[in-house]
Amino acid sequence: MSTATTIETQDDRPRPPGGRIWNRLVGIVRRSPTMAIGAGIILFFAFLAVFHLLVMPHDPVRAYPTEVLKPPSARFWFGTDGNGMDVFSRVIYGSLYAFGIAGPSVAIGLLLGVPLGLWTGYRGGTFDEVVMRVFDALRVFPIIILALAIVAATGQSLVNVIFVIGLIDSPIFVRVVRAEVLALRSNNFVEAAKALGNPTWRILFVHLLPNALRGAIAQTSVRAAWAVRISATLAFLGVGIQQPTPEWGAMIRQGAEFIVTGQWWVAIFPGAALIVLVLGLNMFGDGAQDLLDPQRKSAR
Repeated sequence: MSTATTIETQDDRPRPPGGRIWNRLVGIVRRSPTMAIGAGIILFFAFLAVFHLLVMPHDPVRAYPTEVLKPPSARFWFGTDGNGMDVFSRVIYGSLYAFGIAGPSVAIGLLLGVPLGLWTGYRGGTFDEVVMRVFDALRVFPIIILALAIVAATGQSLVNVIFVIGLIDSPIFVRVVRAEVLALRSNNFVEAAKALGNPTWRILFVHLLPNALRGAIAQTSVRAAWAVRISATLAFLGVGIQQPTPEWGAMIRQGAEFIVTGQWWVAIFPGAALIVLVLGLNMFGDGAQDLLDPQRKSAR
């Protein structure tokens, strides 16, 4: 009897915070292995971006004139490019540009799209229809062509590329938040807030926003993957970030001309890094949507 009592007492003891966090992480991994794999890929590239100075064996923009287009070796693990620069170091440094473009671009999309989605969904009527039709026209237009035109007109700086990507991507967040608000605006808590005399801004940002952000948050990782891909596409087409900046799209563009002559490593390694990071971001976003919306997972 005393033994059973001792066991029950030990089981009832509060677990340390570290144990609870670990159990939650294990639970998330079990419920969404896709999200866990995506998170691992993202953390790996984030590590490279943060600690690139410790990981890179060479300066990413230093040219070795006598080592032009050298194949992978013990000195240059991924070989050298047409300028004699170390491809391995440039791929690592390119992760810094990938996160440096994706993060601010998604933030701009959220800052532009979330308030507009709140307002259009809450107000409705003609204003909502006009705004949605404008965004429909924007989304129908080929995104790459539109981005090319805007970046070419505003300039090929890093800031312009980030702003253009965020601006073009903001309609996604408008639609996601608007859909949530349309489903929430007739709920009892909104009607109660109106009856108590709350101003419109308080209803939008205090009562509706916390409940309407779930879909937008789930979209951030997927949109970050889109931003990385679009920035690399712009650089590959010669409109975005250009050489000798170690950006993956620009590196692929330079290496494409050498593939036909057998120097495959110049384009393959940055291309593989781009594919793996985009895959990781998409997997993380897909898993996050499953966790935030269980009905979506059960419908598969």
